[in-house]
Amino acid sequence: MWPEQSLPSQILQLLQTDAMPAGSHLPAQSLADRLRVSRSPVNDALSLLADKGVLRRQPNRGYFLVEAIADESIDALAARLRLEAADAVSAVYFRIADDRLRGQLPDAFSEALIRQRYGLTPAQLNAVLGRIANEGWAEKKPGYGWEFSSMLTTADSLLQSYRLRLALEPAALLEPGYQLSPAAIARCRAAEQHLLGGGIATDTADQLHDRGVRFHETLVEGSGNAFFIDTIRRVNRVRRLLSYRSMQERSRYKEHCEQHLHLLDLLERGRNEEASQAMHAHLSSTLRNLKKISNILTT
Repeated sequence: MWPEQSLPSQILQLLQTDAMPAGSHLPAQSLADRLRVSRSPVNDALSLLADKGVLRRQPNRGYFLVEAIADESIDALAARLRLEAADAVSAVYFRIADDRLRGQLPDAFSEALIRQRYGLTPAQLNAVLGRIANEGWAEKKPGYGWEFSSMLTTADSLLQSYRLRLALEPAALLEPGYQLSPAAIARCRAAEQHLLGGGIATDTADQLHDRGVRFHETLVEGSGNAFFIDTIRRVNRVRRLLSYRSMQERSRYKEHCEQHLHLLDLLERGRNEEASQAMHAHLSSTLRNLKKISNILTT
């Protein structure tokens, strides 16, 4: 996970990605579950955001969003609010990801190698390695050193992840008692409309990935099936590395947004059989485009 001081920016990113409206309640435990951290640092982050005027605290009720987070860089917003200086860490994170995909970093590596190669301070080193470990593409070895995961660093492994999703996500929409709340549908629809309104070109790789992940996880969460939900979350964590590289080619995003909106319309009308078929077609179209993605990943 990221160090505690980065949690306020993570929360801002989540609020922006979900297009949460003013007045939204932010339960600490729900945020902790989504960010995969304990509740205590989340409460600290919420308190800081309240001090900055982003949230308001109501006694015995918790924290509420004062106004929707504007479509601007979260790093810029964090700097304006003087929350943290995350720019350097984010830049190094993407350099490491790119070097790994290009085969310029060994499978096993030391902290000293990363610190010296990228000119990091100890705090920056801990932050970037913490993020990489949390996203599942490297882990600390017993005793000494680190090792990159072999998972999801090739086009073949990306294909395998989509095959798993193709088996899981359409089935989730057919679970007995499937229910997607009007608020969840509204958040997902707002995120897609933001992208069609220009966000496809202007959003960062982080924002694009998070919006897509949140859409698919929200739809799977509607199944109420804990096994489906846990599996899709795990897959989305470890596929993040290749997703960043694939975002160099954004031409397919308009079609994806339109397909997402169609899925929401079907689910809103309770036409889950058709939605399941549409989800199968949506993920299948990505598989058919894998050759284009593969070319990007191997350059």
